Amino acid sequence: MDQPTSPPRLRPAKLKTDVAIDIIGMHKWFGDFHVLRDINLRVMGGERIVICGPSGSGKSTMIRCINRLEEHQRGRILIDGMELTGDLRRIDEIRREVGMVFQHFNLFPHLTVLENLTLAPIWVRKMPKKDADDIAMHFLRRVKIPEQAHKYPGQLSGGQQQRVAIARALCMNPKIMLFDEPTSALDPEMVKEVLETMVQLAEDGMTMLVVTHEMGFARQVANRVVFMDEGQIVEVNTPEEFFAHPQHERTKLFLSQILQ
Repeated sequence: MDQPTSPPRLRPAKLKTDVAIDIIGMHKWFGDFHVLRDINLRVMGGERIVICGPSGSGKSTMIRCINRLEEHQRGRILIDGMELTGDLRRIDEIRREVGMVFQHFNLFPHLTVLENLTLAPIWVRKMPKKDADDIAMHFLRRVKIPEQAHKYPGQLSGGQQQRVAIARALCMNPKIMLFDEPTSALDPEMVKEVLETMVQLAEDGMTMLVVTHEMGFARQVANRVVFMDEGQIVEVNTPEEFFAHPQHERTKLFLSQILQ
């Protein structure tokens, strides 16, 4: 009788450079609207960055530019030393290394949970189906829903679907993870489990950029907090200094409103 094989021991993929993301003088417009203004941000490998700010401040647009879901019009973005341009092959190469979790789950409704997770590893990474299945089950266990593997997304709660979305991104073994308000569409009781999964990623050394209003997560996990307003980075600081001694009046006003 064959002995069951243990799931592969997975570690975050290694960056080629010390600098994971380098955004230099980046601007973006939607028509005449100047949505991002002179964004400069360097993220080192293994660093966890929390991005916060009021609605409409450009937070989500900025991280969507990092994997070319939005196109910037001026400045430079380098991902692990590779400049993000309009070259489609380069975009594809960068997207293979940058996982993203959205507010809404973007799962294929006609595929089971397991099929959603194995689709990209099989077709993009050219991984054998058995290996893809093993890795998918590894991450479903990690996000605490292995029993949902053969269900369809429509049979799951919103919180479960978001955990599937996180597991799906992890199945590609990305070098960098981007989270765009990953808990904003969740029921309150589901938020804690999703955040716990993200804390584990941080402890594994994953490079992470997280747009969120979960200030407890920022205090616990972030190396730096980035505060944005009106399309600009207003303040960048350690969590300790950001919450205890904010440098800008706009930051102080924002914190007074969300920490009441």
